[in-house]
Amino acid sequence: MEIVLALGIGVLTSSGVYLLLRPRTFQVIMGLILISYAVNLFIFSMGRIKVDSEPVLVSGIAATLANTADPMPQALALTAIVIGFAMTALFLVVMLASRGLAGTDHVDGMEDAGDDTSVHVKGVPE
Repeated sequence: MEIVLALGIGVLTSSGVYLLLRPRTFQVIMGLILISYAVNLFIFSMGRIKVDSEPVLVSGIAATLANTADPMPQALALTAIVIGFAMTALFLVVMLASRGLAGTDHVDGMEDAGDDTSVHVKGVPE
């Protein structure tokens, strides 16, 4: 189970870094989201992966971390998820405002000469 979690964190991190290096604003935001998901998984994994442990205290079972799940990484991951949603909403609003003002969604504000992603309709002048 640990190797699957480690591979998942690695794939999310590498995909996020790749998207952070892209020239479009939306791709940069998606890269930040993937990196935040990887960090959340990493924080959550710090609480030990444990199967069949009690999430809360139960009578008859000793109240030690050996018998129960550690609540601190769970609370940190939940807080990070909420902050990540707020950050994503803010970034999307800033991206839309920037696109409206600049007319482009490139990070540097200028279109690339070799980037031909526009649609050309035959017979219609530009």
